[in-house]
Parts: sequence; C-alpha cells; structure tokens
Amino acid sequence: MKSSFSLLLLALSLLLGPVPAVAQRLVFTGRITEAATGQPVPFASVFVKGSTFGTTADDNGRYELAVTHPVDSLSASGMGYRPKSAAVGRQPQQTVNLALASAAVSLSEVVIRPTENPAFAILRKVQQHKRQNDKGRLEAFEFDSYNRIEASLSDITDRLARRKVIRDMTALAGSVGEMERNAAGKPTVPVFGSEVVSRYYVRHRPNREREEIRHSQLYGAAPRDGTVLSQLLGSSFQDYDFYPNWQVVMGKDFISPIADGWRITYDYDLEDSVLVGQDFCYQLKVFPRRAQDLAFTGRIWITTAGYALRKLDLTVDPKANINFVDQIRIQQELAPTPAGPWLPSRTQVVVGLKPTPKQTGLLVRFTTINSGFVAQRPHELAFYDQPLAIAADALKVPAGFWAEHRPDTLTAQEARTLTVLDSVGKLPSVRTFLEVADLVVNGYQPLGRRELVELGPVLYTYNWNNVEGNRLRVGLRSTPALSPDWLAQGYLAYGTRDGEFKYGVSADRIVNRANWTVLSLRHTRDLDLVALLDNDMALESPLFEVAARFGNIKPLLPLWREVTSVGAQTDLFHNFTQKLTLRHQRFDPLYNFAYYTSAVQAPEGPTAHRFQLSEAVFESRYAPDEVLVQNQNHRTTVGVRKWPVFTFRYTLGLNGVLGSDFAYHKFNLAVAQSVQLGQLGRTEYILDAGYIPSTVPYPVLKAHLGNESPIYTSNAYNLMRYFEFVSDRYVSLHAEHYFEGLLVNAVPLLKKLDWRLVASGNVLQGSLRDANRHATPLADATGVPQPEFHSLGRTPYVEMGYGVENILKFIRVDFLHRLTYRDLPGTRTFGVKVCAQFKL
Repeated sequence: MKSSFSLLLLALSLLLGPVPAVAQRLVFTGRITEAATGQPVPFASVFVKGSTFGTTADDNGRYELAVTHPVDSLSASGMGYRPKSAAVGRQPQQTVNLALASAAVSLSEVVIRPTENPAFAILRKVQQHKRQNDKGRLEAFEFDSYNRIEASLSDITDRLARRKVIRDMTALAGSVGEMERNAAGKPTVPVFGSEVVSRYYVRHRPNREREEIRHSQLYGAAPRDGTVLSQLLGSSFQDYDFYPNWQVVMGKDFISPIADGWRITYDYDLEDSVLVGQDFCYQLKVFPRRAQDLAFTGRIWITTAGYALRKLDLTVDPKANINFVDQIRIQQELAPTPAGPWLPSRTQVVVGLKPTPKQTGLLVRFTTINSGFVAQRPHELAFYDQPLAIAADALKVPAGFWAEHRPDTLTAQEARTLTVLDSVGKLPSVRTFLEVADLVVNGYQPLGRRELVELGPVLYTYNWNNVEGNRLRVGLRSTPALSPDWLAQGYLAYGTRDGEFKYGVSADRIVNRANWTVLSLRHTRDLDLVALLDNDMALESPLFEVAARFGNIKPLLPLWREVTSVGAQTDLFHNFTQKLTLRHQRFDPLYNFAYYTSAVQAPEGPTAHRFQLSEAVFESRYAPDEVLVQNQNHRTTVGVRKWPVFTFRYTLGLNGVLGSDFAYHKFNLAVAQSVQLGQLGRTEYILDAGYIPSTVPYPVLKAHLGNESPIYTSNAYNLMRYFEFVSDRYVSLHAEHYFEGLLVNAVPLLKKLDWRLVASGNVLQGSLRDANRHATPLADATGVPQPEFHSLGRTPYVEMGYGVENILKFIRVDFLHRLTYRDLPGTRTFGVKVCAQFKL
C-alpha cells in the first residue's frame, strides 16, 4: 500500500510539472566599495530583503553569505551610504560586488535637556517604547533555531602540553592546517563542538515554552550519551533577552543597559547615527559606573523609528566578581515581527574560562541563528506540557545534512575546526580522558565492551562507623544500551565489625515519556538512623549524608530497616507531578528502645522492641517553571527559574496490614524558592510545615535534622544535636542570602580576594502532644534508660549565621550562633563549619 501511494505521488508530480528544489543552498561572495572612490566600505551590512539572511563585511569590505532557498536580489548598506540592491541568479556559487553612493542621514527629533548627556534623551525614549518592542507583549511566537557551539583549549601550559591526550589533539589539529589563535596570538586546540536545529515555541499568560530538538550532532570530546547534552545545547538555554531589567549570564544577574533604572548603574555616550541593515540607528556606547558591578560594557544600536533595540555588542569587565571567567562577549541582532515586538535573529556569545591567569583556559563560542518567525498563533496549553522534546532519530544525522541546512557559512577556520573535532572523539587518549571525567562527575563506571551496566556510585564505595566498622559497598545499574525503558539498580554492602550483609534492588519501568509515567519496585535491607528518617529533602546532599553516617553513629540511633515498596508517578499537566507509593517497613533498633503496645502508657503496660509499618504515601509536586531534561531512562531537573516549588505529602499508616503495628496520618507541605534580587544578591528559602494528629512512638514522628558534623548544610539545623528535638506538629524556615559582590566590592582587600558574603537563618516552631511524648517508656524492659529527646515549647528554636564563600574559589566558611535553648545539656551556642562548593 505504501509503495503504491509513493508511485501515485510520483506520477502526479510528473503530470503537474517539475517539483521545486528543497533547501537549495546558494553562496554569495564579493566586496562592498564606495561608488566615488572604489575604496572598501568596512563592516557594511549585506542582506536579503524581507528575510533573516544577512552578514557583515570585514574591514576590507569583503563578505560571504549563504542562503538556503532561492532569492532574486542581494542588498548592502553602510553608515552614511544609500542602500543598494543587485539581481542574482540561481547558481550555487556567485560573486556579487556592490558600490554604495554616499548619503546624508536624517534622524527623528529627540528632545535634549540643557546640559544633559544627549544619550539620556534616547534612553528615555527607549523606556517609553519598551513595552511595544518587547517580545513579552506577544501572546505567542515561534521560530526555527540553529545553535552551534565550538570549544577550544587556549593558553595551553607546557605541563599540560606534555600530556598524551593534549599531544594527540594538537597533532591532529595541526594536520589539517593552521590552528586558530586567541586574542594573544597563541594557537588553540579544538576539543568539543555541536550543532543543533530545533523549533522553539513560546506562549505568554500563562507562560509556557516548548522546544523540539529535530537534529543534533556532537563533535570531539563528547559524552557517551549525548541525549541530555543535546537538550542543554538548544535554544532553551541560549535565550538572551535584554528587555527585562535583568539578564542571567553564567548563572549571574546582570543589569540590562536598557533596564528601568539604567542611570543608577550605567553611563552612556552618543557616538554616531548609522545604518544597520535597513534601519537607521543611534549608536550608543555603554559602560558601568563601577567596574566591579555585574554590568556590561560595549555598544547598543537603537532604531530612530520606534526606539527598539536593533543590535548590541557587549562585554563583561574582567573585574566583575565571577569565578573562572576571564571574558564574556555577547553580540546580537534583532528583527521585528509583523505584530511589532522584536525577536533575536542572530546571537553570538564568546566565553573564556580560566581557573587562574597562569593556567590553561577554555574558549567557547556559541552561535544562534533564528528564522521562520511566526507570532500570535498560540497552541493549546497541553502542547507545552513537555518543555523539551527530542526526536527519536535526532542523533542520527544523515550525511551532508549540515552543509545543506546550516543557515550561515562557515569560515575556513570554522570548517577546519569541525573537521578536527570529527576525529578528536575517536582518539583513544580522548576516550580514556572522557571516561575518567564521567566517573568523577556522575560517579559511575561502565562495564564491558557493550556497556550494558555501570558500576557505582563511587562516593558510597567505602565508609567507616562504630557499628559496621569498615563498610564496603558495590553497586550496579543498567544503562539505556540494555533497555531504554527500564532502569534496574542493585547494591551489596558488608560491615567488617557487625559481620552483616546489606543489600538493595530496584526496577523502574518508563511507561509514557510525554507525561513521564513511571512504575517502580524496590526492596532494601540496610542499616539506617532514626535521626535521618523522614528527612529526605535535607539529604539531597550526598556529601552530608556520607559525613553523617561516618564515625560515631550511635547518637543517631541506628536500626535495621527493611523496606519493600511499589510506586507510580505521572505528570497530570505541565510540571505537576503525582506520586503514589505503597510500602511495608520492618524496624529492628540496635539501641535501647521500647514502645507501649496498648493504651496503658504506664510502667506496668506491655511494651515491644521491634515494629512494622504499612503505608500509602501520596505526593503532589508543582514546579511551574522548572526545566527538566531526560535521557533514555532518567529525568533530571536543571533548575527553577523564578517561581516557588510546592510539595505536599500525605502518609496513611495502615494498622494490621501485613503485620503493621500502627494507624496514623501524616501531613507535610514544603515551599522552596530562589529569589533573584539583582545587585542585592539572591535569597533561597525552604518553608516546611508538618502535622501528625496520631499517637505513635518517636521513630514515626518528626525528628528534626541536626548536624554534628563539621560540614555545613543549608537544610539542617547546624547547631542542633542529632535527635535533640522531636515534634508532631511544626513550622520551619531555612533561609540563606548570597550577597554576591555586594559590600565586599567596596573594600579593596576583599574585592581583590573575590570573597563573597553569605547570611543564613533557621527558625523552627514545634510542639509534641503528651500522648506521643509518653508513647515510649523512660526505660526498656531491662530497666535501661531510653534515649532522651526534647520538644519545643512556646519559644522557637533559632540559629543565625554569617560567613564568607568563594575562598580560593571553592571553600565556604560559616560562623553560626544558637540564639535559643542554649542551656540544654551538650548544647553548642557557637560553631564554625565549612563546605566545598563550585560556583561561578
């Protein structure tokens, strides 16, 4: 049937006439000169009218422009010259030279106040027209996007140059021609590249985005599984928009040169009136009033008709307080939509990364070209439910695809770079380096030639504590090569002191990727700690969990815990995830523990040592603007942009089911958010509340997470002892403020050290009903006292802290004060804690 249909289409095409060629590629080269003198016109604009195809001539007036469909003419313009067009043919390679006649430039009227900087009058006009030019005014828009990334090593040190992997890459780069050089004239060695084409959709009110990755190719030192990286290299993560007051660059908030409060941060010079493409523009020089501020230096071009941002060329001052970055340059051109607002048509970003001035750097160039703009045609909300979608065959790019569909022309150097990168990834030394890097970052090592399973995670391989002794652990998990729809994991651990084996197995089945429906099955038998139970949000830091389980763990109340669970999760709609888990747990405490088994809570009442729980756990999570990426069997969050994340959890204890000993209800609501405050820094907080209206022993209640380790963790109470406070109802607030460069930038010594100030505060208000306080006797059946814990009264627990981060780029030191409950036994009222972190 399919063959017959194809033959029918072929017959119809022959009858109806020739079929137009698809994506015909034409390349124009030539020179732009002055008509009167024949001298070159430097940096003239060369473009196709009514399209997004365009380029800029070099300082000798020479240009090269590629288009992907037939055109009938080519145009050129320059500052102080009349635009000129010339007819072109259909040949694949054409030379088109254009001579421009001089012309006077007539500009619209701008009112300049006496003794005022004339640039200020233009900026006021920009503010007045900001809403009509801002793409945020559009109900919806979409476009085709092409993204290219090229990364090269620069300023390679002699020590690094002697390593085999660098020698191999340098030899390969030199074999295809002269290597690219950096601004200092030193050769660079290409290490990674990528090309991605996608369709990008945006809808406002409510705000929704979707990107469909259609084709993606990675070159050079790329990871084994490029699925996640391909999503991160699309337009969703290359969106530079200067109409909002703040532009996020490298995770930092930079104030836009056309922000509402522009005069506070920037100064301006009106340099010239020029022609950009077909638009007359004011050329403004912009520079920050304080070099250390997170602001830009460079030029912006504002249209004389409409006062829209037409073009920009901005850099970041090297004195700005950003780690490992020695240069950032952003160049962007914008084009109007039929509805009025302007959208970026071409963006190029160059980022130079360097650990220290004397070490090897990494030079990364991002190029984004957008075309095929459509405005005011929103899709149904369900269309945006999957913000990032990658085609099943996206990584299978046919031969010759990029040469035919790449919307710009590669320079000779760019072409050589991609040629080199096509072979770099095949070098044995490069593959070995990538495997080591992957092990350090992800903690897993693939096994076997087919890499069906991975060994890890490495961080949990060894630990020591005074219950297990030396704990040795080995774990395996399946890879997408074994099955893209199943994720199987397992581990086996052994303690040399207790002589006991511990184990865990799990399996996840991905049923539907569109709404990420997953079924799961888990079974574990391992040593756990009462002080860490029901604190899964705080234990998102693997380093803190390892530290908490190291050394003397008896104060954390160790117990054997055996868990069997089945679960299911799905997204009901955009970023609204529902989970249902049915689980059965067996607990066997390794310390003196007993609880009353009847309503008689008195010394003569019956008690028991072990207990079991059967539970149904329902969890609902809403993260309105969280960005998620997925590979073949994982889904990972890569950040929340603006709105808070809400998590509600309800746990129903089922008495008598599979031997369960208790019936209870547990309610929990958590709200987490990172609030960007511009030059004032950033505040992160977690607001958490819980309520347990049932009578149960303390291991089932909320044991607030203390921290007796030397490592600072933001989600724990850092001056609270382990198992110090227990509650059945509580409200807590964990808050941190990052000042970035604020305050320290005004102190010369601190400014030179690039230190940054942080402040923190933890507040906990809770209580414990008498029924739960007396659910456990003061001593077990042998008369040995049980562990003592406290409950909070009317006074909340409060601790405050201040500290310095970015010491030697990695270290954070916090000085902490406990303000309440200072008289309890073993209380520390002051402490100093450290942690290591990687931040730009």
